[in-house]
Amino acid sequence: MQKSRKGRDCIMKKKNKVLVVVDFQNDFITGSLGTKEAEQIVPAVVEKIKQRKKEGYQIFVTMDTHHENYKFTQEGKLLPVEHCQEGEDGWQLHPEVKELLANCPVYKKGTFGSSNLVLDVKSENPEAVELIGLCTDICVVSNALLMKAFLPEVPISVDSQCCAGVTPEKHKAALETMASCQIEIL
Repeated sequence: MQKSRKGRDCIMKKKNKVLVVVDFQNDFITGSLGTKEAEQIVPAVVEKIKQRKKEGYQIFVTMDTHHENYKFTQEGKLLPVEHCQEGEDGWQLHPEVKELLANCPVYKKGTFGSSNLVLDVKSENPEAVELIGLCTDICVVSNALLMKAFLPEVPISVDSQCCAGVTPEKHKAALETMASCQIEIL
């Protein structure tokens, strides 16, 4: 859907490696769709972002974004739990990563994956792409598979310690699916 390029501080050309932070928003951590597993990965995600920034990775951010018509969308009919309503607290990035990601390009998406994100990452000619975030079995897997489809010769990886699924079982199943599609699981 929409993207916002607040600044280019998160796109550094030292290394042509990319980190994608997927939907690390309050509603998926402590809000309406939050889980204890999502809460537990916060420190690892904060450290990963800091580490990748120091290493000069380009950082891109996705944000699940819904509006008042959510319950009438296909997703809303199948998942009738309001979440990530643009502008509300649950839509915001988790406070511990918000400042770290303040100047990164943000892709607001009303669905699971972002083709705009993938096309912009592809235009950077990355030598590697790593994904972290929430939820492993929905938006992380969707974006990882899109990356793999559009960048078949670029190594794509997902850090399993910086992701959480809707349930631990779905997290594990999503990791297995991605591994089957030649996405490296860290």
